[in-house]
Amino acid sequence: MVRRNDQRRAALVDAAIEVLAAQGARGLTFRAVDTEAAVPPGTASNYFANRDDLLTQAGARVYERLHPGEAALAHQHTVPRDRDTYVRLMRELVDRVAAFRTGYLALLELRLEATRRPELRAVLTERVREDVAANVAHHEASGLPGDAMAVKLLMLALNWLIVERLTLPDVFTEEERDRLVTAAVDRIVAPDGPARD
Repeated sequence: MVRRNDQRRAALVDAAIEVLAAQGARGLTFRAVDTEAAVPPGTASNYFANRDDLLTQAGARVYERLHPGEAALAHQHTVPRDRDTYVRLMRELVDRVAAFRTGYLALLELRLEATRRPELRAVLTERVREDVAANVAHHEASGLPGDAMAVKLLMLALNWLIVERLTLPDVFTEEERDRLVTAAVDRIVAPDGPARD
């Protein structure tokens, strides 16, 4: 029987994220999650049908925690719609995602695990497609310069910059990372209209 205590489930999923980041997908066991969550042995197995269920819920939870929140999204509608604002928003995005280090590393582990687990790959593929579509829709509603292609290219470029920052932080200095974000926006977002596909 799967338990319904939502707070306990969230704590266990958060513990799974920490385990994924620290030990990788192979280290993600119910016992490791119980230990990380400081709960009695066997607790995680009462909340998740199996390890795949735990992996899937961990991926969904990372996305929940990375969401900027409605207040931040509402604030974005009050700022100027120009390239300088776009650059500032992209810097804030990189900083926000990188600040949840364990979550992002857990997502990388989940992506690697998805290459071996078709069910997980299907779930992650759908989740990432939804994320891309939501980012494009939000951008189009924002009035900022650039089109859907620019949003997708920036996502790809900035995701790798975040990977560098979290895994090999000494490759680029903070100042270089800042300049790279600015250059990405300047070079990807067409100055006089939408980019061509």
